[in-house]
Amino acid sequence: MNQHIYLVEDDPNIRNIVQAYLKKEGYQVTLTERAEEAWDNAQSQQPDMWILDIMLPGMDGYELCKKIRQVSEVPIIIISAKDEEVDKILGLELGSDDYLTKPFSPRELVARVKRLFKRAEAQPVMSKTKQDVLEIDQLKMDQAARQVFWKDEEIDVTTKEFDMLEIFAKQPNRAFSREELLTIIWGDDYFGSDRAVDDLVKRLRKKLDGLPVETVWGYGYRLHIDEEKS
Repeated sequence: MNQHIYLVEDDPNIRNIVQAYLKKEGYQVTLTERAEEAWDNAQSQQPDMWILDIMLPGMDGYELCKKIRQVSEVPIIIISAKDEEVDKILGLELGSDDYLTKPFSPRELVARVKRLFKRAEAQPVMSKTKQDVLEIDQLKMDQAARQVFWKDEEIDVTTKEFDMLEIFAKQPNRAFSREELLTIIWGDDYFGSDRAVDDLVKRLRKKLDGLPVETVWGYGYRLHIDEEKS
């Protein structure tokens, strides 16, 4: 099955040009000009990637990006006429994987689409073994099934939330710097500030109430576990 991309853009010229280039590469493309319509459609048919304009009528691209990230970790590319550094950082911190400023070359956009799909497909698929289950205190993680249990209750987490938990659980009590976590989880070609790490930790603390992730002031975070419980 061809990979499916949702393109949310209110400029018909850009929509048609981008669609033509993506279809030429074999991608299935769904076009919408409003974020609300795209979000409603995605409830029944989730795409494999989103390409979002920022300046949209009604809900803007930032808000749609935030809503997508609450339920999915599929790749998101933001395209925008805004070229300010703060706009790029905001988009990336809300969960987008890339940011392209208008006007842009459709070929460059296609290249970035391919790169993000290649990165997503590079995630290894492993068979389940006993070593795939991590148990530390009240946290249990099934690495093969990518399931998280906290206090015997299964918790829904996103891909990046799982990745961060796994990093902490494999090396409890080790302090990780924000820069280190950013590189491990987002990749060394990620453009954005380390505030994305703080946001991810905040989400984990909210979902797993009482999770002993400690802030190492001026440095990063660690999962604090008493030695006798590890």
